[in-house]
Amino acid sequence: MKPTKTWILIADGTRARILLNEGPGKGVKPAVPEEFSAPSRPSREIVSDRPGSMPTPGGGTRHGFAPRVDWHQFKKHRFAVAIAKMLNDAGRRRAFDRLVLVAPPEPLGALRAKLDPAVRTKVTAEIGKDLTSLTPRELAARLGQRLVL
Repeated sequence: MKPTKTWILIADGTRARILLNEGPGKGVKPAVPEEFSAPSRPSREIVSDRPGSMPTPGGGTRHGFAPRVDWHQFKKHRFAVAIAKMLNDAGRRRAFDRLVLVAPPEPLGALRAKLDPAVRTKVTAEIGKDLTSLTPRELAARLGQRLVL
């Protein structure tokens, strides 16, 4: 009988890794060799030092206005879209049978919204926590209670 391949995505807004479980008692190991990360820069390097300004009609005063985009949120959303695209491609290739998503609530929601319906049907568990700092052994112990590893 063919083992069930379960991919476990461990992510936050800027980092992600994918682990593989191939059945009960097998633990977890990396499913893909690389970890994914979005470059994170301080706000001062992303936006200008002062908000833009605009003169008032008929007067000499200028009024400043704040940017409409939170660039850190925007980058986190783009990162979730990129991870979802990678999972969608892997799902089309049948690289996994089941998918477990582990991420804080906001990135988890952004990721879930971008998954293809066929991939969404393979999601067997969602855990709304940031577990990116745990080792694969610690993850297996932590997730083992909620998943059949």
